[in-house]
Amino acid sequence: MFDPFGDFETRGYLRNIERIKDLDILKRLEHVFFESNIEKALRYLFNVKGHIRYEDFLSVHKILFEEFYPWAGQDRHTLNVARLVSKGGAIQFEASELCRRAVEWGLEMGNDIHIIRARPGEIMGAFAWGHPFLDGNGRTMLLIHSELCRRAGFSIDWVNSNKSSYLTALTYELDNPAGKHLDSYLIPLICQTASHDDLLNRLLDMPGLDGQGNNSAADISYKADDQAAIMAYEEAKRSRGEYTN
Repeated sequence: MFDPFGDFETRGYLRNIERIKDLDILKRLEHVFFESNIEKALRYLFNVKGHIRYEDFLSVHKILFEEFYPWAGQDRHTLNVARLVSKGGAIQFEASELCRRAVEWGLEMGNDIHIIRARPGEIMGAFAWGHPFLDGNGRTMLLIHSELCRRAGFSIDWVNSNKSSYLTALTYELDNPAGKHLDSYLIPLICQTASHDDLLNRLLDMPGLDGQGNNSAADISYKADDQAAIMAYEEAKRSRGEYTN
């Protein structure tokens, strides 16, 4: 059980406002709040003047989840919990003190229309590697990535994507970015630019977005700074090589 605050029994999963412990119920409610706020979050991004920044990344997360998670919009480093995080023991993420730098690396590439057209998967992979939030990373980076693509004149056809194939490509991307696994998956899904309303509908129709059938909360393991955790993290950094920023 992912319990970085150490108070699951008294305050529920990640201190959600209802103090819910049942992860199936929690994921359903989490998605309700996401659906209720996605239009507001997309409108926020649409109105951002100039480059999208890390502060906008935080703001989107806050808009989506602040009614459910009191800490929404704050990253792991700010919260001072979950310095080292892995998923299912197979996927390692960036250390909390470097998560901002990883996301900003992705944003630097994503704000360049030429780079995101050529390497949309590398940018998504940078966001995923940063993993700044305790929960809601996937939905937040999906909205940010979709807006960056829209600004560059194209969209990703998420409706016709396959969740299992996407997650497999993302796993390989995190372990070995040089293999361009996520670029290979996303580039064939490039399609015509969506309008603001069309983008909203496409994202809501994206298969598997509700989180049901794949309860990631149960698969995420928090690692304290013991030697095994440190070694796993350092090995992930070595594996990523130049793609660790």
